[in-house]
Amino acid sequence: MNHINVDCVLDIKANLGESPIWSTKDQILYWVDINNHLICKYYPKDKKNTVINVGDFIGCFALKKNLNIVLALTNGFFELEQKNKKISFLCNPEDNNPENRFNDGTVDSKGRFYAGTMSLKPTNKSEKPKGNLYCLHPSGDVKKILEGFYTINGLAFSPDYKTAYVSDSAPWIRTIWSYDYDLEDGIWSNKRVFFETHRVNGRPDGGCVDADGCYWMAGVSGWELVRITPKGKIDMIIRMPIEKPTKIAFGGSKLDTMYVTSIGKDITQGTIKRQPKAGGIFALTIPGIRGINFPFYG
Repeated sequence: MNHINVDCVLDIKANLGESPIWSTKDQILYWVDINNHLICKYYPKDKKNTVINVGDFIGCFALKKNLNIVLALTNGFFELEQKNKKISFLCNPEDNNPENRFNDGTVDSKGRFYAGTMSLKPTNKSEKPKGNLYCLHPSGDVKKILEGFYTINGLAFSPDYKTAYVSDSAPWIRTIWSYDYDLEDGIWSNKRVFFETHRVNGRPDGGCVDADGCYWMAGVSGWELVRITPKGKIDMIIRMPIEKPTKIAFGGSKLDTMYVTSIGKDITQGTIKRQPKAGGIFALTIPGIRGINFPFYG
């Protein structure tokens, strides 16, 4: 266990804080509170946080170069214009499956937005997994890429975009897989197990990759962040002051600040005193470790 100082930079008690993205264009951390239907913007310089309620579960999102936001909601993909808060429908690849919602997502360097779905209802291992992974192309076309997930998470790419990562957070699976990725054509192939998280405390929630190509896993329900080498070996485990970290984004002018979202709901009575800032946004820096630019959609 590595002892790193972790600060709560925004004590906001989010219900289900998720999907942080650092915008290099305006030096702002964008993130969501899924269950409260909020797209949020955290301004590190003055520690201000602003929100827009979009009226639906926000699983994940992508930023466009004009800073409009492409939202993955329960009923498909939408575009939010920040200036006037207008929301426009784009498409719904699961209009025949109203029991699903979008969950995790990421963007590749060609501007493709990958977003995965999961069931709105609690599931168990006796049921067939209903989650799928979709690609929203810059053209607006959408295509199913993968299927067979309970709780899709952990979407990320290696710095050279030759490897793609995805995980399933279901307690009976808790596995991260890697794929060969063809950046030119957006093709995923050669699936293999990258890391089985039974070796650590937390289940795999959101993931990201640093400039060294190491994969960072938010260990939800495990009080930890885990750094995994490209060969699938544990390099570092960071103890967190909250039980349920959800996802990591590298930010700051040098991309050397790790921002971490978290869950504030369903905190057990026995741990409330240990994690009074659950649901907050946390930040930490580790000497020598920095992130890569998160691409824009389109």
